[in-house]
Amino acid sequence: MSKEHYENEDDKILEGLKQKPWSEIRSNDSWVIFKVMSEFVNGFESMARIGPCVSIFGSARTKSSDKYYQLAERIAEKISKAGYGVITGGGPGIMEAGNKGAAKGMSPSVGLNIELPFEQHFNPYIDQDKNLNFDYFFVRKVMFVKYSQGFVVMPGGFGTLDEMFEAITLIQTKKIAKFPIILVGTEFWGGLMDWIKTVLIEKYFNASPEDLKLIKLVDTEDEVLEVIDTFYKKYNLSPNF
Repeated sequence: MSKEHYENEDDKILEGLKQKPWSEIRSNDSWVIFKVMSEFVNGFESMARIGPCVSIFGSARTKSSDKYYQLAERIAEKISKAGYGVITGGGPGIMEAGNKGAAKGMSPSVGLNIELPFEQHFNPYIDQDKNLNFDYFFVRKVMFVKYSQGFVVMPGGFGTLDEMFEAITLIQTKKIAKFPIILVGTEFWGGLMDWIKTVLIEKYFNASPEDLKLIKLVDTEDEVLEVIDTFYKKYNLSPNF
């Protein structure tokens, strides 16, 4: 039963639990490997030519009238005019705002799109040759992390949390360099930061106080750019100019 023939969630679960012949499993899984490889190769070849970028994460459900959509647009424009490329998930909401702001600047506006059963479609503000499509979340996440020199995290849902904690985990475990992670919106992120400090760290000792230093909490586009510029100057790096 192919995915387009599932009539409801129960059918999908039953299909996943059904015993299949080993020959069928081996054949299907082998072809998946080639599909994954092709997505990695295409992603690496496309992204390697772009230069220093900042990833902007956030909800696909945010309306253009929302203050965080408008703030994300201003942040992306300021980042782009400073010479840093902007990477988003390529869809609507905060992602659209990020690409829209980047398009007003002079640096690349990149979209890493993925096909989802709802809410996802690519937005019109991505550079024509920088709109990449993925079937696999884990391949897409590799592109975000490998080609980003900073992460701006706007208010979002489970997907945004997933992307944010992935970046924090990879930095914490020294799998990637200590690039800045900037949470935008004290009223949105303040409760989470308090929970991390008082519960995760101080009560249960499940993280180190040093880990909090990986995260900056800000409210304005000027603060975002200041954090990114400070990082670049510290390491004598420069953006795309």
